[in-house]
Amino acid sequence: MTTKKSINRRYYLFDARGKVLGRLATEITRVLSGRGKVDFAPHIDGGDFVVVINTDELIVTGSKQDGKVYHRFSGYPGGITSITFRDQMKKDSRKVLYSAVYGMLPKNKLRDRMTTRLLLYKTAEQPHNIHVTEGTV
Repeated sequence: MTTKKSINRRYYLFDARGKVLGRLATEITRVLSGRGKVDFAPHIDGGDFVVVINTDELIVTGSKQDGKVYHRFSGYPGGITSITFRDQMKKDSRKVLYSAVYGMLPKNKLRDRMTTRLLLYKTAEQPHNIHVTEGTV
């Protein structure tokens, strides 16, 4: 049986250089939720930490560069703001990956706890003592 004290959290490093957005987001979601662990339980937050570097070098397939649009709403009439994928990548590429992972996580109280363990960096420099290795998951 899994308890809070028995959860052993590890750090996983993902390099987003040349990776497709959706495929990378599914791998990250699997690690954050703990679905790859033997003692997985959907009601327990038993996932690991995820460090993603080089988010500026994410890619998307097809015509999503200009066709994919992110919306946000302030709550006021006429308060909707939209931005394309290309413009969002220029502004802050971390938000693109964050929103993809956030949308794939379960829609319950555990989602916010899981996203606190998602650490995103635009370049290869990161303060954690993790080195790039192929096939981290």
